Amino acid sequence: MNQFERNTASSEETSQFAQRLAALLQPGDVIALEGDLGAGKTTFTKGLALGLEIKKTVNSPTFTIIKEYHGRLPLYHMDVYRVEDALEDLGFDEYFEGEGVTVVEWAHLIEEQLPEARLTIYLYHESDDKRRIVLVPKGKRYEELCKEIFQ
Repeated sequence: MNQFERNTASSEETSQFAQRLAALLQPGDVIALEGDLGAGKTTFTKGLALGLEIKKTVNSPTFTIIKEYHGRLPLYHMDVYRVEDALEDLGFDEYFEGEGVTVVEWAHLIEEQLPEARLTIYLYHESDDKRRIVLVPKGKRYEELCKEIFQ
């Protein structure tokens, strides 16, 4: 399995990397975000939002599960940490197949509902503001996307 890695030394660098990725995203793209609490999932999503030209402040949808933002493309930001039943039908597929970009924090909790083709991003808290970002593409679209961002 191909994977791509990037280290960042600050939250600004993490955000800038996410902004570069956002510039390459297309309608229907799905990003699964994984990482411990405080690893930078929301910081990464905020960077994606900036790259998608979203003006509204992005914050974690912890208690609402899904928040929608509008910019160059809609951003569907999901936090499924509190979803109790992974098989419960909450209509996620409507977002995955929608006109925007879907970002799912704690995506492994709804693995069965995720589309096969997606980009999984693991964020590791190395120290203070340092992060190791690992991108694991599933599907040709996401392999090409990773190659392009890492040129």
